[in-house]
Amino acid sequence: MAHPFTAVPLGFSVMGRDALWWGGCAWDSFALPHLLPEQSPVLVATSCPACDTPHAWHVDDREPPPGDQVAHFLVPTRHMWDDVVHTCGNQRIFCSEQCVTDWLARTGNQRGYVMNLPTLWRLASGWYAGRLERGYVRREPSAAADYLRGVGLSGPFWGLTD
Repeated sequence: MAHPFTAVPLGFSVMGRDALWWGGCAWDSFALPHLLPEQSPVLVATSCPACDTPHAWHVDDREPPPGDQVAHFLVPTRHMWDDVVHTCGNQRIFCSEQCVTDWLARTGNQRGYVMNLPTLWRLASGWYAGRLERGYVRREPSAAADYLRGVGLSGPFWGLTD
């Protein structure tokens, strides 16, 4: 994996104007049109882990796609890098909160963080800014925290205090 790209299928495909990628997770899939505006809009496709309903959105870098679906992030940020493939494989989009609840009951997992599509889109919009530029340096933890707060995320799941 070279976020937001992956050679491992983890539940998302992302098709741009002239390229097709595996999306590592919901976050990365929604980030690609921001990182590659020349490919925008991209077609993000996945299926609900609870009921297998297929979903697809045209995602661009101007506004969030429409939809009542929700993204569920299972792994809290403080543990995301413990097993990044597990983390990415469990940042998924569900039909609804009820599908999240059904999936959690079936798998025995604890509820993570649930967000709507506009919040997911905002999270993804600037996270990888500069990633493809020579000399890119990943964010320092304090800058990452400021970014997360700036897109409206807070609380212990994100490693932030309210």
